[in-house]
Amino acid sequence: MREIEPHTAPPLIDFPCSFAIKVMGETHDAFASTIVEVIQTHLPAFTADHVEMRASSAGKYISLTCNVYVTSQDQLDNVYRLLSAHPLVKFAL
Repeated sequence: MREIEPHTAPPLIDFPCSFAIKVMGETHDAFASTIVEVIQTHLPAFTADHVEMRASSAGKYISLTCNVYVTSQDQLDNVYRLLSAHPLVKFAL
C-alpha cells in the first residue's frame, strides 16, 4: 500500500508585500484612529497616511482601506484576528 502525501497548495501571496485590508463599521468619531492603533499592535510602522476613508451614501457606515506592509502570513492573520474581534468592526476583508 502506497502512502499518500498531503497536498500542499502554493502560497497565494508572496511575502513580504503590501496588502489592502478593508475594514467596515458604523460611523464613529474615533473609528479611524482606533483601527490605526489596532493595526499598530502588530505593525508599528503603520500610520493614518496608509488609510483611505469612505462613508456610506447615508453616512451610517464608514469603510477604511488600510494598506499594510506584512512580512508573513502569520502577521497578516494576526492583524485580521485583532480587527475582526474589535467591537467597532462589523467586517474586515
